[in-house]
Amino acid sequence: MPGPVCGIGPRGLCRGAALTLAFAGALATVSVTDPFSYTAKPPPPAARPAARSVPADEAARAAAQAVADGKSGKEAAREAVSRSGDRWGAVYGPAEYREFAQSLDGRYTGVGLWVEGAADGRVQVARVQPGSPAAKAGLRRGDRLRSIDGTRVEGRPVTEVVALLRGGREGDGAGTPVALGLQRGTRVWTVTLRRATLATQAVHVEHLAGGALLIRVASFTRGSGEQVRRAVRAAPEGKGVLLDLRGNPGGLVGEAVTATSAFLDGGLVATYDDRGRQRALHARRGGDTARPVVALVDGGTMSAAELAVGALQDRGRALTVGSRTFGKGSVQKPSRLPDGSVAELTVGHYRTPAGHSLDGRGITPDLAVTQRARERAQSVLSGLQGGS
Repeated sequence: MPGPVCGIGPRGLCRGAALTLAFAGALATVSVTDPFSYTAKPPPPAARPAARSVPADEAARAAAQAVADGKSGKEAAREAVSRSGDRWGAVYGPAEYREFAQSLDGRYTGVGLWVEGAADGRVQVARVQPGSPAAKAGLRRGDRLRSIDGTRVEGRPVTEVVALLRGGREGDGAGTPVALGLQRGTRVWTVTLRRATLATQAVHVEHLAGGALLIRVASFTRGSGEQVRRAVRAAPEGKGVLLDLRGNPGGLVGEAVTATSAFLDGGLVATYDDRGRQRALHARRGGDTARPVVALVDGGTMSAAELAVGALQDRGRALTVGSRTFGKGSVQKPSRLPDGSVAELTVGHYRTPAGHSLDGRGITPDLAVTQRARERAQSVLSGLQGGS
């Protein structure tokens, strides 16, 4: 199955969101949701070498031999990818691949809980999605989550907690039960919910004091790029935009290019190599090139989100505020294996319009801020639009 570049085409998948699981332990406190968008602090560049790749036919051969021997083709392919050193390579079972593809359509399987972990190991509910199974069961922000299906979650990384909520096995889809042990004050109880297919809100728009517009993009799921374009077109004339990409794990590159086009009138967004062939991504014509833009970023800004930030920064279209981004600049393509599994393997790397490689390096913001970043970004934006 010839596959699209990670994020380009109808079923491209980006592994950036899932692989931040490996770095979640670097945070004392972190908040994540049971969709696919995890936020994590990256280790220093020296600990993150550029991704290497394994040829697709090598994984396919390993899977085919395993199937012929009566073994798991998926596991054999995973071993081949692991040995290759392709840190972004992955092998999915059919159901797992459908789940990732679904999440990039703006849907996910879960119960509708955002959870956060504290330094003392407690895990509690940070937010409940309206209309979700969790909301219908009466769960509230601040409720303590003690166990999932009998497994205690105290002290576990929140990303593991999220995996338990969503279900990590084949068949843990919509309609399957999950038992949650909860505490609210002195009340301790257990409730069994059924997972459901829920829609995510990838783009949130908010009007700020002074007429500026906040556009927060949680992930580049299908349709998110056009939502950003519509929001910019509807913004008050002459007022600035605060583009918040903190914690955005990436997603569909095509959507990131469309969102970037809201602030550009055509031109280069990024270049990338695909097994040695050079390709380019260009913005649409007709974007707003006049209003001031400030982009908020942090260590959870990665992959397609970094591509967007890199283009806006290199082309002088936005000031960036926050902390250094994650540094995932590799390109993956999926291919079907003999047993029906899907191998998603690194085929190249992309660069910003100025030719900067982001893989293992990330983007250094124009204004480095670690505390009260949004307030600082709003202050910068107010100055750019004349302080009105």
